[in-house]
Amino acid sequence: MNKDTRIEKIQEIINQNNVYWKQEIPWKDKLESFDVYQVPLEYLIYNKYNWRILSRTKSLETQNYLINSETKEWKELIEKLLWESKIDRNKKTLESISKMWQEKVWIITKDWIIIDWNRRAMLLNKAWKSHFKAIILPVTLDQAPNDIEELETTFQMWEDWKVDYNPIEKYLKAEWLQKRGIPIEKIAQWMWKSDTEVISLIDVMATMHEYLEFFNYNWIFTQLDWREDPLINLTKWLRNFYSRESWKWFDWYEKEDVDDLKFIAFDYIRVKYEWKEFRLLAEWQKWNHLFWDAEIWRNFCDEHNQVIQEIKDNESEIDIKSSNLESHLNDRDNRFKELAHDSMRENLEKHHTRIGYRNSQDEPIKLTNKALDAIKSINPKSRTLADIRVVQQVEEINKLTTKMLQEKSPEKILDQIIDLLDTLHIDKNKIENCDDIMCKLKEINTKAFDLKKKLWG
Repeated sequence: MNKDTRIEKIQEIINQNNVYWKQEIPWKDKLESFDVYQVPLEYLIYNKYNWRILSRTKSLETQNYLINSETKEWKELIEKLLWESKIDRNKKTLESISKMWQEKVWIITKDWIIIDWNRRAMLLNKAWKSHFKAIILPVTLDQAPNDIEELETTFQMWEDWKVDYNPIEKYLKAEWLQKRGIPIEKIAQWMWKSDTEVISLIDVMATMHEYLEFFNYNWIFTQLDWREDPLINLTKWLRNFYSRESWKWFDWYEKEDVDDLKFIAFDYIRVKYEWKEFRLLAEWQKWNHLFWDAEIWRNFCDEHNQVIQEIKDNESEIDIKSSNLESHLNDRDNRFKELAHDSMRENLEKHHTRIGYRNSQDEPIKLTNKALDAIKSINPKSRTLADIRVVQQVEEINKLTTKMLQEKSPEKILDQIIDLLDTLHIDKNKIENCDDIMCKLKEINTKAFDLKKKLWG
C-alpha cells in the first residue's frame, strides 16, 4: 500500500469519529491534547531509523541496501532486528501483551509511520493482534521531521533508560541529531541528559568512527557491540593527552606517541580485551600505566607492532557484499583474536611488570626478592637453558649483579670468586684445550697480584 492510500485510510478512521478519549503529549514545544483512536495494525509502517535499531539499519545501508519499510521483505527484517535487540526482554513483554494487550497509547504519523513503540508493535504482530490504540499526528514524517524527532527521542529515552538495550544506539542518536542541526542544549533536553553528557556521547561516537575506519569497517556499527566501555576510556585518554592536560603529571610524549596509543588501543578493543586490564595502557593520573614511562611505552609499542602487523598483513579481505556481514566480520575478528590475544596479553603484562619495577627502584629489597623468586623458579634441567637468548640474558644478569656488588661490597665479589674456584671441577681428560685454561688461570693470577699491589701500595 502506497503512502497516499495509507493517508486516505487514516482520514477514514478520523472521519468515523470513534474517539476513545483524549490525551496530552508534548508537541511543538507545548502540551497538546489529541484524540485517541483504535486503528488496524496491518497498515502500520516501522520507523527504520528507530534509535533502538539505528546501528543495524545504518550498517545495512553501508552495504548499499535501500531499506524500504513499506515492503514485506524489509518489514520482516526490521521486526527481526527489533526482536534481536533484546530477546529476553521481548519474551517477557510478549507474555505481558498476551494478557494485557496494549498498556500505553502509541503515536503514529498521518502516513502510518510509528513514532514510538516500534518494538511493541512488532510484538503485537507476533501475538496476532489486529488493532491498537493510537494518537494520529496531523502531519507526515516528511512534513515535520524535527518535531517528530523530538517527540520520538523524548518518549524513547524516557521509557528505554530502564531497559538495557544495545548501548551504541544512544551515541548514534546524539550524533544523528547534531548532524541535523539540532543545538546541543536541545538534544540534551530531548535525551534527558546534560549538555556535557551529550557532548561526551558525540565525542565517544567520533572515537567509534575512528575505530571502525582503522579496520576498514566504516559505518558497520555492529562491530561496536560489547566494546563501549574501553572506547569511553580511550576517548578520555585522547582528550587529555592530545590537549596536553596531562603535562602537569608527565610531559615526555609527542603527538605521534598519542597516535600510537590510539591505534594499539584499537587492537586491544578489537579482541575485546578485559576492560580492567585494558586500563593498564593509559589510565590517566595513575602511576602504574604504561604510557607514563617513555622508555617502557616505546618498547611496548615496538614489540606490539612487530607481532601484530604480521598478523594483519595476512588477514583475509573484507567481503562487504557478504549476505551476513556481521557474521563475516565477527569471524574475522575472532580469527584475529585467536592469533593475537596471547601475545598481546604477554606483552602488556611484561611491560606492566616493568612499570612496577620502575616504581620500586628505591626499594631494592622488593625487587631482589622478586628476582630471586624468578631465578629459583627456573628448571635447571630444562633443555631451553642452552638457548643462546637465555645464555645471553643470564650473562647480562650476572654482569648487572656483579656491578651492583662491586659498587656496594667489593669483598662480596671476592667471596664469589673464591666460591666459584672452589666449586670448579676440571677434568683434564675431558678438556680439549688445556693451554687455553692455563692462560685464563695465569690471567686471574696477574689480576689478583695487581689488586694486592693497589691495596698495599
